[in-house]
Amino acid sequence: MTASVGCHVVDTVLGPCGVAWDGEGRVTAVALPDRDAAAVVSHLDVPVADPPDGIVDVADRMSALLAGQDVDLLDVVVADDDLPDFDRRVYDVLRAIPRGAVLTYGEVAARVGAPGAAQAVGRALGRNPFPIVVPCHRVLGAGTEIGGFSAPGGVATKRSILAAEGVAGFGEPTLF
Repeated sequence: MTASVGCHVVDTVLGPCGVAWDGEGRVTAVALPDRDAAAVVSHLDVPVADPPDGIVDVADRMSALLAGQDVDLLDVVVADDDLPDFDRRVYDVLRAIPRGAVLTYGEVAARVGAPGAAQAVGRALGRNPFPIVVPCHRVLGAGTEIGGFSAPGGVATKRSILAAEGVAGFGEPTLF
């Protein structure tokens, strides 16, 4: 894995998040909302440092996305060169899912040319070092089941992010 230089923590409506970066200014890891900044820094396992402007921008856009703003993170450069080829292909598919849309694990598997590999897709999502930037929260189980989510807060965090993005069926009042 590419060595991180430092991390930057940003407050969001769901709690503090963090971004770690390398010497080239590429994102090496993202920490989803957690209980406090110390937990975020512990998750990223690199010291807090003065971030380059590009990292501040990424963190600010992540915060805006979690607040429900229409934000695109597709241009964010991630340090994925040390990741398995399958994972990179999965993450490329995820990055192409627009805000407000979702795919199933099976649909992602088909798009990477591995129909029937939904469980392998799920494992790749569980290893995703760049959540939000690589939006693993936009992948649901068959029949729009929420599926798993290994971030702090688990599926409740996933539901909150999907609601913030305006995904149908999340965050809306229902009649029942």
